[in-house]
Amino acid sequence: MTYLVTGGAGFIGSHVAEALLLRGDRAVIIDNFNNYYDPAIKRRNAERLRHYDRCVIIEGDIRERSLVEGLFAEHRITHVAHLAAMAGVRESVQQARLYMDVNVTGTLNLLEASKTAKIEQIVLASTSSVYGKTEILPFVETDSADRPLAAYPASKRAAELLAHTYHNLVEMPVTALRFFNVYGPAGRPDMMPWRLMEATQTGETIKLFNGGDIHRDWTYIADTVQGVVAALDRPLGYEIINLGCGAPISLQDFVEIIEEYAGKHINTVSVPTPQSDPPITFCDNGKARELLGFAPSVSVRDGLRQTWEWYREYRRL
Repeated sequence: MTYLVTGGAGFIGSHVAEALLLRGDRAVIIDNFNNYYDPAIKRRNAERLRHYDRCVIIEGDIRERSLVEGLFAEHRITHVAHLAAMAGVRESVQQARLYMDVNVTGTLNLLEASKTAKIEQIVLASTSSVYGKTEILPFVETDSADRPLAAYPASKRAAELLAHTYHNLVEMPVTALRFFNVYGPAGRPDMMPWRLMEATQTGETIKLFNGGDIHRDWTYIADTVQGVVAALDRPLGYEIINLGCGAPISLQDFVEIIEEYAGKHINTVSVPTPQSDPPITFCDNGKARELLGFAPSVSVRDGLRQTWEWYREYRRL
């Protein structure tokens, strides 16, 4: 089996690629190493993966149609884990054209190439953000998810719908996974766990939406990877599946756990929640449990402890 992992030098992508390599599969990684956050972090991830004999790393952009088509032909791709994207809800408010170009046009290129190559399974990374400010709790896949709050979730919902088109027309097997607030060691520096841990060292004041009275369904990276790999192994036709822990906590509680592990106070200030952000993310993962055997096992407290231990070593504290 040869797996194309788009965004394979990123946070989730590098962990998925390593899981595939560890079990003996071949992984072809494409990543453009953009500067949404420090590219050096992604290059370190890539260097970690280069140690595996069955890993190929290509620096390139999924918007380049000829490059994508060439990858499928040259490497005889059998499965696709499409994790590349412009991420970040609030950033997308100011850069809607870029987000649509990468997340929709890039996905279209992959679907077209997959059609020609008769790919055995595609896993498409989507997001819990597609649910917006839904009143249906916990978030369940039968929700219409047709009221996104920013360009990022709108682009991801569009990619889900585009994938269904290809399933309808050529029976392409696609599983779209809606990720819920993924965190863990070697996470993204723009996300709250890393920012809070940095703040324990720098004294930076962190803005908390609604004074920390918002709730997020944090899902540990190892649990997320288990779900992605299971989806790659189980073609289901066309399915949209939530992939989250199912146990949201308040941002204030999240801060206090990190303070406990760091032994330091984090300076915070309350700010209004922007229109781009929902008050809660809350995963109904029953479908993932049934169809993928998904069984998240890492609590937020344990996950943050492991993340803090990684961060402490990373910063040589």
